[in-house]
Amino acid sequence: MKKLTKTQRRQIQTIAAKKDEDINFSDIPEIVDWSGAEIGKFYRPPKKAVTIRLDMDIIDWLKADGPGYQTKVNWLLRHAMTDAIGKKTIQREMHPPPKTIRAKKKA
Repeated sequence: MKKLTKTQRRQIQTIAAKKDEDINFSDIPEIVDWSGAEIGKFYRPPKKAVTIRLDMDIIDWLKADGPGYQTKVNWLLRHAMTDAIGKKTIQREMHPPPKTIRAKKKA
């Protein structure tokens, strides 16, 4: 971390010397209640490009519904993994099935 300049230290000292009631808070957003916040809600694990060899019938099935077959592969593998380790993870709850799998489940 960079050291503060003399000017920055002087500015901090000036602010620190003020009483709370003398500070103008009009341009600062209000404090929001975070008690209902969900941990990890927007977290997405990083992706890595890999090359795998799959049987042709599997590839045909994955591609039959159009674009998004790699998303379907990731979803299927994630659910196989969480089933194998026997726990429901935040990621599993966060990752709804791809549209093609959702449509088939309803039918």
